[in-house]
This record gives sequence, C-alpha cells and structure tokens, in this order.
Amino acid sequence: MIVKMKKYSFVVLSSKRDEFLGRLQELGLVDVTTTGWEPSEADRRVMLDVERYKGAVAKLRAMASQPEFQAGKPFANGDEAFDRYVAAEEATQNLQGEIARLRKLAEEAQAWGEFDASLIERLRAEGVVVHLFTAQSSDYKRNLAQWSENYTVELINDQAGTACFVVVTGPDDEVMIDAQELKPFSMTASEALAEVAKLESEVESWNSVYASCVASLDMIEQTQGQIVGQLDFSRVARSGRSEAEGALTLMEAWAEEASEKVVDAMLDAEPGLYYIKENPTPEDDTPVKLKNGWFARVFELIGSMYALPKYGTIDLTPLFAPFYMLFFAICLNDAGYGAIILALGLALLAKGGPKMRQASWLSILCGGATVLFGTYSGSLFGMSIPELLGYPSVADSPFLDFQGQFFSIALALGVVQILLGMAVNIYMTIRTFGFMHALGLIGWFMLIVSGCLAMALPMLNEAWVIPGFTTSSIAFYVAVGISLVLMLLLNKPRWNIFANFASGLWDTYNNITGLLSDVLSYIRLFAIGLSGGVLALVFNNLAMGLTGVSEGIGDGSIVGFIGKVIGAAIILIIGHGINLFMSTISSFVHPMRLTFVEFFKNAGFEMTTRTFEPFKKQDKKQ
Repeated sequence: MIVKMKKYSFVVLSSKRDEFLGRLQELGLVDVTTTGWEPSEADRRVMLDVERYKGAVAKLRAMASQPEFQAGKPFANGDEAFDRYVAAEEATQNLQGEIARLRKLAEEAQAWGEFDASLIERLRAEGVVVHLFTAQSSDYKRNLAQWSENYTVELINDQAGTACFVVVTGPDDEVMIDAQELKPFSMTASEALAEVAKLESEVESWNSVYASCVASLDMIEQTQGQIVGQLDFSRVARSGRSEAEGALTLMEAWAEEASEKVVDAMLDAEPGLYYIKENPTPEDDTPVKLKNGWFARVFELIGSMYALPKYGTIDLTPLFAPFYMLFFAICLNDAGYGAIILALGLALLAKGGPKMRQASWLSILCGGATVLFGTYSGSLFGMSIPELLGYPSVADSPFLDFQGQFFSIALALGVVQILLGMAVNIYMTIRTFGFMHALGLIGWFMLIVSGCLAMALPMLNEAWVIPGFTTSSIAFYVAVGISLVLMLLLNKPRWNIFANFASGLWDTYNNITGLLSDVLSYIRLFAIGLSGGVLALVFNNLAMGLTGVSEGIGDGSIVGFIGKVIGAAIILIIGHGINLFMSTISSFVHPMRLTFVEFFKNAGFEMTTRTFEPFKKQDKKQ
C-alpha cells in the first residue's frame, strides 16, 4: 500500500534557516521539496567528490575478497584513508601505463635482438646515422638489389613474413625507401622486460596501502555519507523561496502520517518558525513510499523498474505479484530449471548480504513456483515425467498436457488479470470522481464477465455450463442489455444522450480492438513455455543420438561407452545451460511486459517519479 503523507509549509527567518535545517536533518523524518534547485560551483565539486568516493568504495569492496588485501592496518580516519587511496591509485595507474608502454616496446624490439641502444646515438654524433626499417619479406627480397645500389643495407632479422633491416647513411642523406621506418629503440627487449619487472614490484609495494584502505572501508563510507549529507543540506537550503526582501524563507516538506506527532513536536519547539500542516491534494507532487507485507515487498523490485504509483491511487504490487510469479513459472515451464533458479536464490540469500535479500527472495519464489508448475506440466530437464513414471500418455496421467491444453488456459489467465485490472480502475474512478463516472467502465466489465461465463467457460470445459446463464438464456440477454445501456448511453455524466451514444460507439471500437490485442498478448505465455520445452527435448535427443549413448554398451568396450557418456554430458550441460539462460531472460522480461502494458493499462495506473527521501544525516552511502 501507499503510505499516507502530510504536507508541511514552512516560513522561517532566513537568519535561522541553517540552524533549523540542521535540526530537521538530525530528525531525519521529513522530505523537503527541492524542485528547481541549481547546484553552485561548490556543489558541483562536492558532487564530484561523491562520485570519487563511490568509485573508491566499489573498488575496495572488490579488493576485500582478495587474500593480498585482507591483512591491512586501518588508517586514523576516513579522510586519511581516502587520500592514501587516491595517492595509491595515481601511482599505480602511472606505473601500469609505463608497464604497458615497456611491454609494447619489448615486443617491438624483440626481433632486433640484443644491442647497445646508446651506440646508435654515439654513431650519430660521429656522423653515422642508423635507420631502422621493417618491410614484408617478399618486398625486401624484391627491392634489396635496388636499395643496395644507393645505401648500405643490412638485414637484422627475417621471421613471420617481416624483414627487419638497417640502412646506414650520412647525417644529411635522405633515405628514399618504400618501407616502414621506426624510431631508434631506447633499450633492448630484455632491458625493457627487466624494467617491467622492477615497476611491477613497485606496483606490488602499494598493496599494503590498499590493504589498509580496505581495512578502513567503513570509515571511508562514513566520510562519504557525511559529504552526501553536506550536499543534501546545500540542496535543501538553496531550494527555499526568499520573501520579504530576503528576511523570510518559504519551504515545502512532507512527512509520513505515522510520524507527524514527532515532527510536530520538533516544529513547535523551533523558534522563528511558522508552519502549516495539511493533507495532500491531487495537484501536489506528493512523494511516495510503499509499505507492503513480506510477499508483496519482494515484488516491489519488479514494480520499481517501471514506476511508483501516484499518491492517492492504488499500489498494484500485491495484485500483480501472484500473477508475475505464476507467469514466470509458466514461461520457464521445467521443474529442473526451476530447481536451479531456486538453488541460486538460496545461495544468494546465504552469501549475498542484506542488499541482495530482495533479489534472493524473488529468485526463490519464482524458482519454487517453476518447480511446482513444471512438475504439474510434466517436464524435468526436457524429459517427460509421465513417461518416466510409466504412464502410456499424458492424457492418461494426472499431469497437464501443456501442448494440447494450455493455449486456451493462457487466454483465460489473460482475461482474469485484465478483469482484475478493470475492477481496480472502476474502484479508483468511483473513489475519485463518483459512481456516475464509472458507469461506462461497469458496463464493459459486465459485458466481458457475461461473455466469459456464458461462452468462454463451456469452451474450456463442456461441464462448466452455468444453468440459467447460457448464450440462449434470458439472464444473459438482460446482462448484455444492461451493459450496452451503461456503455452507450450512460458513459458520460452530464452529456446528452446523443453525445453519449456517439462517444460510446467510439469507445466500443477502441475497447474491442484494444482488449482483443491485450488478451492475445497472453499467448506468449504458451509460446515461450512451449519453445523452452522443445529446445530442452532437442538437446536431449542430440546428446543421446550423436554420442550413441541410447544404444548402450552393445559390442563396444566399457571405456568407449564411458567416453560416449562424457560426450553426452558435455552436450547436455552446454545445451541446457544455453536454454536455461535464454528461457530465464524470457521468463523475467515477458511477464514484466504483460504486467506493465496489459495489466497496468487496464487498471488505469498513474505513475510518479518522486519517492519519499527523508532529509537526514548519513553515516554511510545508502
């Protein structure tokens, strides 16, 4: 559900503003509106510092799992630790750049063998210039005779199709050779590699500093939080509107209704402050905070990828959560794959820490649902569970015939979720605008429900006929008639009957095409679930057929049969790995698409971009 908020309007003496904001930040329960804030140059520098701290924390967290960085002695405070980290980063980056340059030089100089690099400079001082060239071996051999007529040419090395040679000239001679001239090397390959080893030891010498930074990670994060708090303070302080020639500052803020007594007590004790407290209005940009039970809270991760609901509407998370879990299971549609997702979720829950808890439980719930649905549909790593249990066919077993039955079930699930969305839309329309404004929606809802009960249920199962409510019964025609009246004649309050009829016809066209498209979108549940099962079966057949494992040992040796088993295992691991990866992505994305497009649209979802973020001091970057 959406947490109820209270709106506060502050009028504070500008001379007391910073003191008041400091106490408000200490309280940590109020979200101050900062719309229109423009950062100053000082704020921009602080923002850059925050990003630098963020990068340092991320790198140090990655280092914390490596043995060479786990025995450091912490620094005195976070500022010192960060400064030493920056120094270490600058030094090691410079060293790594020089190491990369020397490695490239060594690679290029390798073909020229060992030589005294200073000798080239001494010869130049004596009037003898040594030019270094490379060319393709074929070009060198073809042009050697011509070049030798004008220059002194000496081959140094010829390997891998490249000839390395020198041309000796006087100081003023111009060399006209169609080849690639190189700059003289400052050192040989062995000298460059020796320098690389020396620099690498210098890089390793900085590991002790990094280890101390890792040991000081909590202090660095605490300092980062303080900087973020300073930035928040500056943003809030600059967001107020000055009045009375700068003597007064006007501000807007929000607090949870549950904490308003604590906020009121603090404000009442504040000198030089006048405030007004009121309930939010539809025109306000009210911040949103969600508060759900354990199950729905797990799926807030999915909803947040789209948007939070607008304040004053309904939080749809508890309504779409069971559908999303079911749709994920249908798309993956294999008990074995579900068990892998479930195991990964349990491992993430045990090792991932608090920040990964929500994602862990999402994996556990969706994986567990897949195990149950995959078992019911009779699929285990592409193998048929009914066949493994000895049933002659799926029809003779208690398992679901997914390929033969689920197409219509997928459409039925779509209708159910769309009707739920329409019911939510009707409720919100009645609550916001009144009952009369919802009559058109009620008419459409009645029409669809009547059609489903009278026509769709018997199509799913001939035994599901409702006595007295069939397509030929009076009750059905009465329901359809009432629906048409609501849809075509009472759809717009305060309009005349002719305008309502014209508007109703236009809505009928849009709703029929839109609802048909929405329902047909749910076929993707059947298609994705079927395609994953078919691919799993294909990989099983490939593994058994290509390796000949299905034929048994036969006349071959046990060693040969073991080789076939290993080959089949490799095919199965790679094939099912690829299929699991692709199917999991589809199972994650397509239920999300059905939720955000079909369900949210029919539920009349309204979004907000503002979350409830209290103005408070931060010990750590959240």
